[in-house]
Amino acid sequence: MTSPQIDPEGLGARLAAIPVLGLVRAAAEAAGVSAYLVGGSVRDALLGLENVDLDVVVEGDHLALVRELGGEARVHDRFGTAAVETREGPIDVAASRAETYPHPGALPEVRPAPIREDLARRDFTINAIAVPLAGEPEPIDPYGGVEDLRAGVLRVLHDRSFVDDPTRALRGARYAARLGLEPDRETAELLRAVDLSTVSGDRVEAELRKLAAEPDPRKGFEVAARWGLVELAPDAPELIERVAALVSAEPWPEVANRVDAVLAARLGASPQARELAELRPASPSEAVEAAHGRDGIDLAIARVLGAEWIDRYLAEWRHVRLEISGRDLLDAGVPEGPAVGRGLEAALRARLDGEVSGRAEELRLALDAAGAS
Repeated sequence: MTSPQIDPEGLGARLAAIPVLGLVRAAAEAAGVSAYLVGGSVRDALLGLENVDLDVVVEGDHLALVRELGGEARVHDRFGTAAVETREGPIDVAASRAETYPHPGALPEVRPAPIREDLARRDFTINAIAVPLAGEPEPIDPYGGVEDLRAGVLRVLHDRSFVDDPTRALRGARYAARLGLEPDRETAELLRAVDLSTVSGDRVEAELRKLAAEPDPRKGFEVAARWGLVELAPDAPELIERVAALVSAEPWPEVANRVDAVLAARLGASPQARELAELRPASPSEAVEAAHGRDGIDLAIARVLGAEWIDRYLAEWRHVRLEISGRDLLDAGVPEGPAVGRGLEAALRARLDGEVSGRAEELRLALDAAGAS
């Protein structure tokens, strides 16, 4: 992988250009607390990347800062955090804290602590960097995260990191794929011993969904598979790449959720998707009958496997509607019941296949079909 390019000298200018951080500086001064930009926010700023998820850590009363910021706030007392919607945009605020884990995979217990202890609880050195929002924006980097970022190294802070929280390994795969990082030897050894079974399925699923949401999910899942964190079907890497590209373009976002489609693709094509891919409908009505009511993810996977007819189904055929309705058949003397549905279905098939045109022809065909035994 190519090592990322960082620019520590331009950090101050980039942070100064973020309006919400100016608001935080003023609020911290008014509240009499020390505030720091931390974690991924600093990492991405060093790389010159835009990060809309800004994280601020406060030494002191973080709620005093929240009050000074104004706006709507969602406060989580257990972890000393708050999500604030300010007039300049959203910001996440947390009390500077240390963590202990009662047992492997447990949620942490927290206590107030200085900023350097707060950095010590983080997952990787590249995320254990802070920048004070008052004075000079000089990085606080006790674990060498800036140098690791420059060298393209993914390094855990301590040897129990993945024991305390195994989902950090999945986050590491995401960072490695996105930023072009490789684990150092010790981290690679620790990755081989990761046991995701000590955490809830919901937490693992949440990290897998973040991996699937990446711009290049194939790369992330290939890294996770190489590290032994996930299993991929033999056809999964290419399928993930093609499905992610497909469902990112119209009209697919209304048909299949991209994250769900990627997660399904990592398991390979389902029998239902393969069945659709092998179909060669002889007419539009056959295509609609085959595709109607099918799961959107199966449609997407079938399409990347070669079912080109699905393009016309989505663009044209699924939108075809009759000019008549069941009321028209009832008014014409068809008894209420299955005959009405039979007549409408026959008329729709004929309309799709170009065999009828207009209300009168639809009604005549529907009445004939409704009267047939």
